Amino acid sequence: MAPRNPIFEEEAEEEAESFLPLRSQPSGGAADGKARRTHAAYEDGSEDETTERAFESEEKVVVAWVSDEDCGDDGPPPPFSWRKLWLFTGPGFLMSIAFLDPGNLEGDLQAGAIAGYSLLWLLLWATAMGLLIQMLSARLGVATGHHLAELCHEEYPRWAMLVLWFMAEVALIGADIQEVIGSAIAIKILSRGMIPLWVGVVITALDCFIFLFLENYGVRKLEAFFAFLIATMAFSFTWMFGEAKPSGKELLIGTLVPKLGSKTIKQAVGIVGCVIMPHNVFLHSALVQSRKIDPNKKSHVQEALRYYSIESTIALIISFMINLFVTAVFAKGFYGTRVADTIGLENAGKYLQEKYGGGLFPILYIWGIGLLAAGQSSTITGTYAGQFIMGGFLNLRLKKWSRSLITRSFAIVPTIVISLFFDTYDSALDTLNQWLNVLQSVQIPFVLIPLLTLVSKEQVMGVFKIGPIIQALTWIVAALLLIINGYLLLDFFSSEIHGLLFGLGVCVIIVIYMAFIAYLILRGRDLFIRLTSYFTRYSLVQLVVTRCLCSRSSV
Repeated sequence: MAPRNPIFEEEAEEEAESFLPLRSQPSGGAADGKARRTHAAYEDGSEDETTERAFESEEKVVVAWVSDEDCGDDGPPPPFSWRKLWLFTGPGFLMSIAFLDPGNLEGDLQAGAIAGYSLLWLLLWATAMGLLIQMLSARLGVATGHHLAELCHEEYPRWAMLVLWFMAEVALIGADIQEVIGSAIAIKILSRGMIPLWVGVVITALDCFIFLFLENYGVRKLEAFFAFLIATMAFSFTWMFGEAKPSGKELLIGTLVPKLGSKTIKQAVGIVGCVIMPHNVFLHSALVQSRKIDPNKKSHVQEALRYYSIESTIALIISFMINLFVTAVFAKGFYGTRVADTIGLENAGKYLQEKYGGGLFPILYIWGIGLLAAGQSSTITGTYAGQFIMGGFLNLRLKKWSRSLITRSFAIVPTIVISLFFDTYDSALDTLNQWLNVLQSVQIPFVLIPLLTLVSKEQVMGVFKIGPIIQALTWIVAALLLIINGYLLLDFFSSEIHGLLFGLGVCVIIVIYMAFIAYLILRGRDLFIRLTSYFTRYSLVQLVVTRCLCSRSSV
């Protein structure tokens, strides 16, 4: 195949590859890449047994595919099937749990209490951005047969791969601490304070055994359990929404009309900053491999991507509605009040009971049940993500129970220490949450940049690489998220850093941090060629203009 100029050749066919649903593409041939060949080797049993894989062949859900002879590579895709959509339903709902974890719920209630309904539009667009990133993660997993951690292991040199793995583990631990403490707070609420925070942490730590027990009964049973937890959250927060009776007109205006004030910028940054959970991107690229899909058959990949896109969209619409209900309840009850700035996960139930108490069932316990479902579901998915991250980056062939215990121990030990300290200083939990949000924000570039680099590479994705239009859109979204998180970091460190020596140390760390981000961006060969070409063309134009101006002045 003749080489193509990656800068100046703008083919209509490449633009049409942008997103779902996909039309038929020509065969990818050798460009399908190492990832696809290794997956094919695994399917026929020739791959090394020490190779890590997300799901064993016997664990995968079998899907009845239309044969290639019936539809053909260039023929129309098979008609939509509700039964097939049901078979693909599951991974997107597990992914959506990260949009409903205790950290997100705290961001929702604080946004409602401090900004009222005015940030609902941002919640909507933030969810849409999160959907775009998660669909790219699913696309990567389906088209290559490998998840993001495995591909980073192959794509980057060992030193860079180990740094990415370390950052992913740090992000996972930070998220896990928030989720475990959220569950422990819910247990404390439901027990009327009889169970202290640290005991709730220990109880929550045992959820990995629930996860292992359910996993033995198959992927579909595990997905059904998470569906039950999401339904519990939906029921609880819908009940609260009904008790609060917020204004429908204000809800509609807040969702459709953009409005941002100087007093609400911190809450706005918090809403957007919660969109991308680094471990969730790794998780989704692995979960989509729980169905039997041959990445060498384009018709199978196209159909799987279509159903996964529908399922993920439905799942995030549900998560958006739950987040909207939480925001609206606190906007109706506490916006403009003297307690608006002091509400957090720890005391939210008490304030809700004071405001809306006296119903059929105490709203304090409704809140506690919803928070417990959010915390338990997110901690179990965190355990799940930890397996894929550790196994993929390090190519470990460990028993699932041992890997779950290792992953869980990383987060539980520091969480117990933290809970023992903060159980007597409830107001300090907000400070802890701010530090953990900053920790998450720092890690976002180390999952976004590898994801966008890989889905843009023909050597990895073959004919399923994203086209230039979607590349531009996703890099704009990534840049927006990085700028917002940069603002969060700047605001946080400017208020927390005191002393010349400490400030100097932070500056050195920031320089190293930015240098590694620049390395990740420029390492993508196509992107580097594009940037080099653009700078070259700009320099040539500037040189020609300068010579023309000089010749005119001499005349």
